Amino acid sequence: MSDSRVPNSSSGQGSGGRRRSWAELLAGRVKRQKYNPERAQKLKESAVHLLRSRQDLSALLLEVEGVQCKKLCLSNLIDCGSSEAHANHSSSFIGSALQDQASRLGVPVGILSATMVASGVGQICVAPVDPSHPVLLTVEQRKKLSSLLEIAQYLLAHNMFSRLSFCQELWKIQNSLLLEAVWHLHVQSIVSLQELLESHPDMRAVGAWLFRNLCCLCEQIEASCQHDDVARAMLSDFVQMFVLRGFQKNSDLRRTVEPEKVSQVAVDVLQRMLIFALEALAAGVQEESSTHKTLRCWFSVFSGHTLGSVISTDSQKRFFGQTLTQILTHSPVLKASDAVRMQREWSFARTHPLLTALYRRLFVMLSAEELVGHLQQVLETQEVNWQRVLSFVSALVVCVPEAQQLLKDWVAHLMAQAFESCQMDNMVTAFLVVRQAALEGPSAFQSYADWFKASFGSARGSHGCSKKALVFLFKFLSDLVPFESPRYLQVHILHPPLVPSRYRSLLTDYISLAKTRLADLKVSIENMGLYEDLSSAGDIAEPHSQALQDVEKAIMVFEHTGKIPVTVMEASIFRRPYYMSHFLPALLTPRVLPKVPDSRVAFIESLKSADKIPLSLYSAYCQACTAAGAKPEDATLGVRADPSCAEEPLGQLTAALEELRASMTNPSQHDVISAQVAVISERLRDALGHSEDDISVEIAKIQLSIDAPRLEPREHTAVDLLLTSFCQNLMTASSVAPPERQGPWATLFVRTMCGRVLPAVLTRLCQLLCHQGPSLSAPHILGLGALAVHLGESRSVLPEVDVGPPAATVGLPVPELFKSLLTCRTRDSLLFCLKFCVAAISYSLCKFPSQSLGILCSCLSSGLIKKFQFLVLRLFPEARQPLSQEDTASLSWRPLYLPSADWHRAALSLWTHRTFQELLKGEDAQLTYQDWLHLELEIGPEADVLSDTESSRSYGRSENSDLFFGGHRGNECIISRLQEMAADLELQQDPSASPGHSPSKGHFLYGIFHRRLQGLISGWGVAASLQRQRELLMYKRILLRLPSSVLCGSSFQAQQPITARCEQFFHLVNSEMRNICSHRGALTQDITAHFFRGLLNASLRSRDPSLMVDLMLAECQTKCPLILTSALLWWPSLEPVLLCQWRRRCQSPLPRELQRLQEGRQFASDFLSPDATPQAPNPAWLSAAALYFAIQQVGEENVRTQLKKLDCEREELLVFLFFFSLMGLLSSHLTPNSTLGPLKALEVCAAVLECLEKRKIPWLALFQLAESDTRLGCLLLRVAPDQHTRLLPFAFYSLLSNFHEDAAMREEAFLCVAVDMYLKLVQLFVAGDTSTVSPPAGRSLELKGQGDPVDLITKARLFLLQLIPRCPKKNFSHVTKLLADRADCDPEVSTALRSRQQAAPDTDLCQEPRLF
Repeated sequence: MSDSRVPNSSSGQGSGGRRRSWAELLAGRVKRQKYNPERAQKLKESAVHLLRSRQDLSALLLEVEGVQCKKLCLSNLIDCGSSEAHANHSSSFIGSALQDQASRLGVPVGILSATMVASGVGQICVAPVDPSHPVLLTVEQRKKLSSLLEIAQYLLAHNMFSRLSFCQELWKIQNSLLLEAVWHLHVQSIVSLQELLESHPDMRAVGAWLFRNLCCLCEQIEASCQHDDVARAMLSDFVQMFVLRGFQKNSDLRRTVEPEKVSQVAVDVLQRMLIFALEALAAGVQEESSTHKTLRCWFSVFSGHTLGSVISTDSQKRFFGQTLTQILTHSPVLKASDAVRMQREWSFARTHPLLTALYRRLFVMLSAEELVGHLQQVLETQEVNWQRVLSFVSALVVCVPEAQQLLKDWVAHLMAQAFESCQMDNMVTAFLVVRQAALEGPSAFQSYADWFKASFGSARGSHGCSKKALVFLFKFLSDLVPFESPRYLQVHILHPPLVPSRYRSLLTDYISLAKTRLADLKVSIENMGLYEDLSSAGDIAEPHSQALQDVEKAIMVFEHTGKIPVTVMEASIFRRPYYMSHFLPALLTPRVLPKVPDSRVAFIESLKSADKIPLSLYSAYCQACTAAGAKPEDATLGVRADPSCAEEPLGQLTAALEELRASMTNPSQHDVISAQVAVISERLRDALGHSEDDISVEIAKIQLSIDAPRLEPREHTAVDLLLTSFCQNLMTASSVAPPERQGPWATLFVRTMCGRVLPAVLTRLCQLLCHQGPSLSAPHILGLGALAVHLGESRSVLPEVDVGPPAATVGLPVPELFKSLLTCRTRDSLLFCLKFCVAAISYSLCKFPSQSLGILCSCLSSGLIKKFQFLVLRLFPEARQPLSQEDTASLSWRPLYLPSADWHRAALSLWTHRTFQELLKGEDAQLTYQDWLHLELEIGPEADVLSDTESSRSYGRSENSDLFFGGHRGNECIISRLQEMAADLELQQDPSASPGHSPSKGHFLYGIFHRRLQGLISGWGVAASLQRQRELLMYKRILLRLPSSVLCGSSFQAQQPITARCEQFFHLVNSEMRNICSHRGALTQDITAHFFRGLLNASLRSRDPSLMVDLMLAECQTKCPLILTSALLWWPSLEPVLLCQWRRRCQSPLPRELQRLQEGRQFASDFLSPDATPQAPNPAWLSAAALYFAIQQVGEENVRTQLKKLDCEREELLVFLFFFSLMGLLSSHLTPNSTLGPLKALEVCAAVLECLEKRKIPWLALFQLAESDTRLGCLLLRVAPDQHTRLLPFAFYSLLSNFHEDAAMREEAFLCVAVDMYLKLVQLFVAGDTSTVSPPAGRSLELKGQGDPVDLITKARLFLLQLIPRCPKKNFSHVTKLLADRADCDPEVSTALRSRQQAAPDTDLCQEPRLF
């Protein structure tokens, strides 16, 4: 058009032509033509079409306006760098100019403005872009676009801009359009993303364009581009719009177009991105590739931070749910059989980290119920990708603990549905889900073996409802065999489903098929380990390596429980080939045995005691260990290692330590020593095989076993080198300068021990101080004492230490650990403890002479200071004298490191040191009565360094003493002081108090006992029992040294005879002393006499002493009957004491309840006399106890003769006597040196049982005792120790040969009791608890086979199998309840019981019923 020439014929302006404007041409046409509205509209549409089809808008405007239009040149309008543009062309000017041009062209100004701005955006986007940022603008482009958008905003504000036309124009330049430009249009409200998407004619094309740009955007974000904040904001806004429009039920786009178009595009883009990610993961995306970066960024949008608060929770959940569905169903190419074969490779640890990260983000938004429900819905309605489904299950049980139970419930529902309608799909799903969850270990889900046993190992399983269900189960398992992993086949064979005997062929056929498959796979069922790891992805381990793993696991379980693991006991019986051929050889590998027996030694000894190791094999092991230890190892502390003989890393460490020692001649050379310590740190890391990452790992808490500390040989050698070097360096440095002038070498050296090597250092210190302390020399003691101080100096950066099981102890700071390592039980350990305390405290005072007391206390353990006070006052009489001002001495370090160190003098010098005396005034350093009592009771009387006379005088009264204990003046014997306190408390009570006066609230000591007992390990293990017994013996010592009023109070009241102290003592007897401190069914004589002395003392203070004694002892019959049986046992020695005490205050006879005890003993004595036929007094149980104690004194040959008189006794007495006889039988096995031997005890039980059966007196209730039984259980369970009642099954079947056959058939309850006792006996045997009653090897012949648990179980089993078919069916009414949880104890007995229970009714059931 610009080159057109129009003739001048119509103008009449001469022959010379000129170029006329477009307006003149149009004006001329208007003059010549009449106005036609229809023609005008067509002309306007043509102009708009011309405007839109014109590519160069500036050239068109130039044609319209001429040269003046250059002022509106678009490139100048958007040129941000041109100051002329801002000065001459404001937004209002541009708007006015556009209005003029639109009027001249005859087109709407909105369309002209939209076309102009779209053209400007296109020019900006086609400018040279950064090739590394294909979707982002450059800085220059961003400035130009900002200027253009300011103009557009003005045009919008003045209704001079058409959004629709603008969108249409933009899509014409789609290929050159940058995503950031589109985002700026949205953010600055020029045109929203929704409007842009609605205006595009091809939804799939715009979806593909957005997908490509979003991929590029994600890649750029992960590449850490310069404009990262802009890119992330773009991604967040796009995702928010897609989720908002694609997953909102009621979309309100406030547009006249159909909202479905935007929803379709949004969903399409999100699906494209997810499919791209899933396909990339399936193909195997490489780490840090462009695709990997894209996926990592895209998966990060699945978070509340990206989606923001503008989207409702419901929309987000719908989006996440749709995403989960797409993940589970995309590309379902694998069959269920493929999943069975390959699912081990899809565990959580083997799933791609990007996919697990996506799962975790889904878990945040969706609850456990929603996740499991969604998984269930997808599996029921769609074809699924099994790899994704099972990897999702793994992630679910690992990351969402709440989902574990939901999965179990869902699987149970699937199983029920499957067996109900024989749906194979449900069975496949259930098994795949369970196996996948079990791969993640016991912390996430129960093992597959446990689930299989629980589901099919009892009659309660769904498979046991019919033959059809059984056939369905075994068909399913058989179909799985070709695809099964050997481990699952082993589980099915070792823990087969419970099948009725008539359908046993189904099971045998399947087992044959499974064994054939295992044979094809060259896997032996006999070599399966005890602790198989089903989560292992590799092949089944060789038997030897698997046995080594089993041994380590078994020792670990033994350490925690103190018992032989049930798995090992079962293997010794049911899997004997593996146990004998692999497990025992791995356990009994010869080695140098430690001086202090470790867990392995204890485990081996426990197995030997339980007869689980053949004597020949054990003897060979002991000989091999002796041979291995014949060449002693030179690894004790202080022995210098030879670098030429050491391994290379240890040799380098030794050389570095030697160089440091050479530097000690001038310990103040900080730079030299620092450099050498750095070299030592590196050599130490190499010697221990630690990487740099290992060294930097922070240790949260250190677990330390004080009783059995263990170190690997390499760690042992390296730590000994460190400790030896530290001690030697201290001696060398001290010969040159005192500690305060030795520089920081010790601090730097100790810091090398505060990393990953710290647990090994503390373990070695435990070995040295706790187990080898008295054998250490003076340099060792000084060096380790200084080491303790510098560890305290680093207290704030050191982890805490657990010195016992995590559940039983609280973490200690490292400095406080030394209090636990230093004991005072024996003479040697007490003197060593004194030396160590002197060394540590003296070093700290010399090393930090000018530091505050607070810093000194932080470096020292308060326990060390308290132990030093205790020892000095106990051992040195001169220390008990008051200190004068002249006595305060100066402290010198020099005498300590000399060879002839005088520890006595050093201790007194430290005691009188002024700074130390100031230190003692601190609250934490004061020795309280509780501390003193604990330390004093720790010393064994037989191993005390002081004689009895010295011990009693060691805390003699000193009028001028300035020592404070817990705020009270005095340094007397702590026991005497406690006695005085107790007496003071008694005197404070008003004997004339009114009857309504409330009794005492109890004694504080019982609260201390209770708290200490709660902190002990519970259980029946040997270690736990011994620890508890030791603690209770200490409590008994305390109670015996205190006034008897501590046991029962100082006075009684008729309204409430049982005082709070009585209640506390009774509770201690019933809960603890009954199990530990009882002797032949009674308490020991000393504590029994102490209680009765207190009882009489308190009663004699009341107005009616006889009444108080009677009321008190009457209460004892129900609340603490063990007190009365104890009195009966010790009555010959107890009676004179009580008579003397009573008659000294009262002239009346003994109280009635004490007379009952006299009568009971008299009855027992008369009963055993040849001619007397005495009548047993009431209560019957007391007479029975007295008679039982008297029978123990009768010779073995006369027992039967004497017990024939029982035929005339009351039924109650016989039942109670039988119970006490059973307790005696068990005691004879538990205590081999008891007065009543096993054979005699068995004879007594047999005689009483014979009498009971002859008179048809029921006695089976004694084996079914319960606390709720007020007649027998409540009484007898408080008399017998818990261990005896647990072993009642052993006593029951020890009497097997004495059971009367007719009685067994006659008594309806006999079968149930016999079965219950047998199952409990098997459980006791498997748990290793019958080892306590097993006879020693030398006594087996003497006992004639009695007491062997294995023999007893065998006989009991044969007895039941013979008895069951002969019992009437009415005797089987409680069989189902008995076998509910114990059917797998003996499957054959269980099957026999169920078969008899399901048999045809007995003929006698057809007879007329007995109604009355």
